[in-house]
Amino acid sequence: MLMAQSEPCPVKFIISLKPCGRCNNLGVDMRILGAILAGGQSRRFGRDKAEAVIDGVAMLDHVIAGLSPQVDGLVVCGRDWKRVMRVDDRPAADMGPLGGLNGALTHAREGKFDAVMTVPVDVLPLPGNLVELLSGTDASVFAEQHLIGYWPVRFGEMLDLYLATPRNGAFRGWLDHAVARKIEEPLRMHNMNAPADLKTFLGE
Repeated sequence: MLMAQSEPCPVKFIISLKPCGRCNNLGVDMRILGAILAGGQSRRFGRDKAEAVIDGVAMLDHVIAGLSPQVDGLVVCGRDWKRVMRVDDRPAADMGPLGGLNGALTHAREGKFDAVMTVPVDVLPLPGNLVELLSGTDASVFAEQHLIGYWPVRFGEMLDLYLATPRNGAFRGWLDHAVARKIEEPLRMHNMNAPADLKTFLGE
């Protein structure tokens, strides 16, 4: 199991709409790998946003606490973080979220997982029923926060081929190529791209 024990997370950052489980929307038992996309440089934030403190807890630990109960294994893509397993971006570092997704899909395939649930390091709060909301036979992402997505492992080979063309580095272009379903968010989620976003989230 690729899980890590994390610090307690304030309840307001994990929104449980309904009890979550390990069955997809078709009622099929699955092994799902949770992957936190954390390989960015945090340029707009001005410092390492993963370590930004919210109510005494690092932002990345809030994301871990929100995602880990919903999946069967957990990795952080593109960086080291405490006791959580690291997965390198693929095929190279600094490729943005597509490199993290590709690394996670490769790791999931090798680990006999059925699908990957991705979340970025900088979006809160997370719904507590991501599997129920997004899973199915095809790829699905949220319409606005599209780095939160469900990816069956078969998309790994497709993404390998897609990234073999140098110009194919944009995530939105990949969503169109993969014909990913776009699902409306069940609640408002905040993307902390800059310090001002974090202040807005905290109500300052």
